[in-house]
Amino acid sequence: MEGVGGEGHSAAAASLNQASRLFQHYLDKSTPHTTYRWISTFVLVSLYALRVYYVQGFYIVSYGLGIYLLNLLIGFLSPLVDPEVERTDGPMLPTRGSDEFKPFIRRLPEFKFWYAITKAFCVAFVMTFFSMFDVPVFWPVLLFYWLVLFTLTMKLQIMHMIKYKYIPFNLGKQKYKGKKHAASSPQAD
Repeated sequence: MEGVGGEGHSAAAASLNQASRLFQHYLDKSTPHTTYRWISTFVLVSLYALRVYYVQGFYIVSYGLGIYLLNLLIGFLSPLVDPEVERTDGPMLPTRGSDEFKPFIRRLPEFKFWYAITKAFCVAFVMTFFSMFDVPVFWPVLLFYWLVLFTLTMKLQIMHMIKYKYIPFNLGKQKYKGKKHAASSPQAD
């Protein structure tokens, strides 16, 4: 009898392993298609929003999802190496024009940011089908508290960005403008 159970277990493990490899294969193939990945996530977000709207519940799930998304956003906007911590030990973001150019490297890369958001909405969507997660709450209080939390967190993040002079977005390839010619500057007569 043990041999039969062991064979069934190994067959299930092999199937799970194959499904995991197939999922990882398609996930890897989706990596360069940023626009399509985000469009699919926004479709998922819309489905979740419609589900919550029509059910008129699951506000605590949405609140938890909002807190998690805020945490992901902070990781996405933050540099890999925090200049406050690394000030004495090693490299930091350039603070003057004469400093060496160092590209902005995120603490949470775009792909991992997208993947975490997509997984979070999938989990939250599935949770809306179980009534035990529909805790009755007064949702305007949760919304107000989340907006206050978002505002304060973004204020701190923006102050950090200004203090250490970094922009967490790629604004395209920077072009060298060269020195301005004396002929192009206005001359006093």
